[in-house]
Amino acid sequence: MNKIDLLTGFIIGILASLLGSFIFITFFTDYTFLAGIEIMKFEGKLGKLITLGSVLDLVAFAVLLKLNKELMARGVILAVIILTLLSLLI
Repeated sequence: MNKIDLLTGFIIGILASLLGSFIFITFFTDYTFLAGIEIMKFEGKLGKLITLGSVLDLVAFAVLLKLNKELMARGVILAVIILTLLSLLI
């Protein structure tokens, strides 16, 4: 059961980051989501987009801690670490 909670938290973290990136591209640029990702990748700013999208992971982390779901919160932190490493490589 512990591994499932960790995996669930990881998925929540990835989805929250994706949602944050979607919200940023939709509201603050004139592009669609897929076009915005392609343009950000072309300009070399995809790592910054991932970082801005990860702001929603803070909200997910706080909510999970409030609900006493520590293992899921660890999964969110794991997702942030993986996304950080990914953004350093891009």
